[in-house]
Amino acid sequence: MLGLSLGARQRLRINTQRLILRLPEHRDYRAWAALRHDSAAFLTPWEPVWSDDHLTRSAFTARVRWATRAQTLGSALPLFLIRKDDEALLGAITLDHIRRGPSQTGTIGYWIGQVHARQGYMREAIEGLVRHAFTALDLSRIEAACLPENAASRAVLERSGFKYEGVAQSYLQINGRWRNHVLYANLRMDRRGRTDAR
Repeated sequence: MLGLSLGARQRLRINTQRLILRLPEHRDYRAWAALRHDSAAFLTPWEPVWSDDHLTRSAFTARVRWATRAQTLGSALPLFLIRKDDEALLGAITLDHIRRGPSQTGTIGYWIGQVHARQGYMREAIEGLVRHAFTALDLSRIEAACLPENAASRAVLERSGFKYEGVAQSYLQINGRWRNHVLYANLRMDRRGRTDAR
C-alpha cells in the first residue's frame, strides 16, 4: 500500500509497504557516510568518480541544501530510502531533470547499500516514486539509464514496468570513462506492445 504525506516543514514523505521515501536531513550524515563508505566497492563501478570530499560533512550539508531547494523549485525530488521497522537508511532515489510543458518528463537515478541489495527494496522505492510522479506530479514519462552490463539495475527497471528503448552513446562518465547506457522509460498511459483486440 502506498501513501503520501507532508510532514513538518511541508517535507514530502512517500510511504510504501516497508519504506518511507523522504528528503535527506542533516541528522542523516553519519548513516549516509557509513553506508556509502562500506558500499564503495559495490557502488563505484556504476557511478561517476567520487570527489575527494564526497563523504565529508560539508559535502553532505550542501547535498541536503540542494535537495530542499530542488524540491521547492520542482526541478528534482532527491529522496532517501528509510526502512520503517528500524529507520535504517538503505539508499537513495532521485527523480531529476523534471521537465514541464509539453514533455512532462523526469529521470530517475538510484543506489542502494550493498548489505541491503537484492531484497526488493529498490523495486518498492521505484514503484512508489513512479506512482507519485504520475499522480501527484502529473508527469507522463519517467526515464532511466544504466550501463548495459548492470544486470541487476536492468532487471529492477524491467520488473518495475520500465521498457527498453535503446542505447545512448557516451551518455555519462562512469568511473572516469565515457560509457554507453541502455535507456528505459515508464509511461503513464503505456500502450506499447498492446492492441485494441479483445
